[in-house]
Amino acid sequence: MASRSRFAAFQSAGIRFAATYAGLLAVSGAALALFLWWATAGLLDRQTEAAITTDALGLSERWADGGLRALVAAIGDRLAGNIDDDAVYLLADPSYGQVTGNLDRWPPSVREAGQFYELQVMRAGMRSLARVQAYDLPQGYHLLIGRDVVVRSQLRQLLTDALLWALVIVCGLAWIGAFVVRGMFRRTLSSVSQTALAIAGGDLTQRVPLTGRGDEFDQLAEVINDMLDRIARLMEGVRQVSNAIAHDLRTPIARARTRLEDASLHAESAADLHSAIERATADLDGIVGVFQALLRISEIEAGSRRAAFDRVDLIPPLAGVAELYEAVAEARGVTLMADLPAHVTIFGDAALVQQAVANLVDNAVKFSPDGGTATLAVRVLAGGVEIEVTDHGPGIPAEERQKATQRFYRGEAARHTPGSGLGLALVQAVAQLHGGTLRLEDAVPGLRAVLVLPQSGGVQTV
Repeated sequence: MASRSRFAAFQSAGIRFAATYAGLLAVSGAALALFLWWATAGLLDRQTEAAITTDALGLSERWADGGLRALVAAIGDRLAGNIDDDAVYLLADPSYGQVTGNLDRWPPSVREAGQFYELQVMRAGMRSLARVQAYDLPQGYHLLIGRDVVVRSQLRQLLTDALLWALVIVCGLAWIGAFVVRGMFRRTLSSVSQTALAIAGGDLTQRVPLTGRGDEFDQLAEVINDMLDRIARLMEGVRQVSNAIAHDLRTPIARARTRLEDASLHAESAADLHSAIERATADLDGIVGVFQALLRISEIEAGSRRAAFDRVDLIPPLAGVAELYEAVAEARGVTLMADLPAHVTIFGDAALVQQAVANLVDNAVKFSPDGGTATLAVRVLAGGVEIEVTDHGPGIPAEERQKATQRFYRGEAARHTPGSGLGLALVQAVAQLHGGTLRLEDAVPGLRAVLVLPQSGGVQTV
């Protein structure tokens, strides 16, 4: 059970981060200590070896110039001039007997020439530590050159001990820092966890608190809070849609039921029954149309139609809208004017843009007074393309324009006109899908609806 709890502890992200922090700091401290040892204690050894090598080169030149006698004299001179008393020399004959030098005998552990040895030697009757190297000379002679390294060895040992203690202290501080980091990590995640639990419990007003430092945790908290704001808006939208569906569809459903019930009870002929069924069917078709519009808006908002984007010319579908509604406007005593350039090419879905513009033109014709004028105009500006639909009807009050794009919203001026309140919601969804915007402005009198498609969509005009 204890081993299982220890294993479970290492499943904690906070403990893993803390252990990683401690491990990295310990490894960094060890690497720094190793470098300092190499740069100091290692430097002492390298200096000693360099001095021995240089000395050997000088003595080999003396051997080459004067043979054994010159070499013996050179060793004597160097011993006499050795102020630090740290030089070690031994010239031995082929049987390793002493010829000259300050060592009594050849060290038995020195077997091969050209290698450095660190060993205990007797020099001037005293035991000492020396670093030496052997050289084989012509005629079977052997030369041992070295330096007394007792003081350097003590300094190296002192430095090694100091670095080891420093490494122990660094490891201790690493674990202390690890627990501090773990505490900070747990406190930060605790606020996120508490907010998530509150949201899961139904409190959509909770948000992750910000520290104000602007670090990565604050950025994460801002992203989470933005996500929660969007979820809250979507939930509110779902609630509003549910209420609107229940309110707006109740009347046509009740009307269709009443007509069918009345026909079944009071129809005197097949023609009366058939007429009642036709009126009920029309009411039900209207309900089906509302659900189709809702599904289409949801499909657009989900972004699934973005896969159908292509470079398209907007003018032919917009001209088709103008031609279709020109006859509708004429029947209502309204003049529909179209101001379209020859070509406007964007990257998007022409069918969706056509449907959005058709909704705007339908509203303009529907709310224009008899003898009024509605206008469809397309302009290409530096920021993209603007599709503007203007009428001179009652318009939308400024305080209601933000709500006008909500599903099923119908202002006072639209209460007694046919419609479901989904037209502007669909236009708004199409604009957002294309990365654009929908602006509702006062035309004094009337309403000016401007659908803006951004330049980033690749707008081109001819």
